[in-house]
Amino acid sequence: MNLELQSLSWAQAATLKTDALVVFVGQGARHEAGLIDSILAQAEKSGDFSPAAGQCMLWWKPPGLRTQRLVMVGVGEGRAQDVRQGVTAAMNALKKSKTEVVTLCLHGGLSAHLVIAAQAAADASYVYTATKPSAKASLVGKVVLAVDNANHAKTNFAMAQAQVAGVALAREWGNRPANHATPNHLALAAKQLAKHARITCEVLGPKEVQRLGMGSFAAVAQASEQPLRFIVLQYKGGAASQAPVVLVGKGITFDTGGISLKPGPGMDEMKFDMCGAASVLGTFEALAHLKPALNVVGLIPACENMPGGKALKPGDVVTSMSGQTIEILNTDAEGRLILCDALTYAKRFKPRAVIDIATLTGACVIALGHLRSGLYATDELLADQLLAAGDKTLDLCWRMPLDEEYAEGLKSNFADVANVADRAAGSVTAAKFLQRFAKDFPWAHLDIAGSAWKSGAAKGATGRPVPSLLAYLSSLVPERPTSAKKTTRA
Repeated sequence: MNLELQSLSWAQAATLKTDALVVFVGQGARHEAGLIDSILAQAEKSGDFSPAAGQCMLWWKPPGLRTQRLVMVGVGEGRAQDVRQGVTAAMNALKKSKTEVVTLCLHGGLSAHLVIAAQAAADASYVYTATKPSAKASLVGKVVLAVDNANHAKTNFAMAQAQVAGVALAREWGNRPANHATPNHLALAAKQLAKHARITCEVLGPKEVQRLGMGSFAAVAQASEQPLRFIVLQYKGGAASQAPVVLVGKGITFDTGGISLKPGPGMDEMKFDMCGAASVLGTFEALAHLKPALNVVGLIPACENMPGGKALKPGDVVTSMSGQTIEILNTDAEGRLILCDALTYAKRFKPRAVIDIATLTGACVIALGHLRSGLYATDELLADQLLAAGDKTLDLCWRMPLDEEYAEGLKSNFADVANVADRAAGSVTAAKFLQRFAKDFPWAHLDIAGSAWKSGAAKGATGRPVPSLLAYLSSLVPERPTSAKKTTRA
């Protein structure tokens, strides 16, 4: 979807020629006198429309206006979530019409929510077509973000373009079936990103992984016909001396559970078990558009978790890259086994922070549902920054505990650590396992098992947490020094 930024006054909106003009109405808000305001007043007086968030009313060729369709949408108090709800309602109302260009009028304080509006429009317009040739792509080809002053909104518009592109890529790879999103397919997608300026990509195969001593990662992959791939992306936008942020994305391209086989119903959704990896790809796509003065590394351990004669077995002991041995009590707790080696590998970059992103535990879904991702962190500043980024983008997370007592259940008689504890606080004990491999740098873990995809009629990847990751990274960009003004002495 193409985005365009345009300066447009309220009076100009009435004369704009567009396929659809979307006007947002807040509680108690009144615009300049004119035809649009007159139509609004009549609709409210008749009781057919109210400014409650998500309320929507559509007119076809309203008399006196040049737009083909006028959509009035309520945005309640004008909060970010109200704007998202309003844009979603408007785009859904236009879905069945032949609307190619939609103009969203973000006047007044609503322009502050430009990024939210753009993402909501993109999400509502998204159509998956990669393996569904019968699907019709969205007719909406362009969304115009109309504001009072386009020059004042350029920074937010650049962020909107970057975020929309990044989320789209993450959703696309998350949605692809496992036979169209193998570890090698992910590696090829990463190499495509390296065509952008400032991005490089290195892909390691089974032999290189064995030489590195990544016994834990290799053990998960050993029963699959699809060879593992360890993907190393680097975005170099800052000075060479600047320590990078490292993003580690879980890339289990299909998870059967291995010998600890999952139940059949719903197993198709285990194609989404690589959404952590997809979010890293999406974030790098966004970085390529935004071009911030930062250094970022992306690490993706990618493989399948399959049963078979060569499969990892409950009771096996493997040796991780860190040298710690791990007793495998459940082969369906494989995500942490590939992430632990990637976390050890991250140490070589001398990072300022490391964030791993993983659809790690069903327990996190039980704890937080599908609204918020689980956030674990060993560094208070990093935790605060990620929470703030989530609040800003409505890509919400919730701080979870890391009390040392939770690690008691991971003790093993036969290895340094077991890969699971009992069922209690399963998301927390999974994070405690990963924490053992992240002691040399500020670390955060995002459990996105509840937020990375939706089930049911709306089944599909969400692209989260690309928005919060991009907002977090953007907050780290050093401010440009302003040149001091010369003063004249009397």
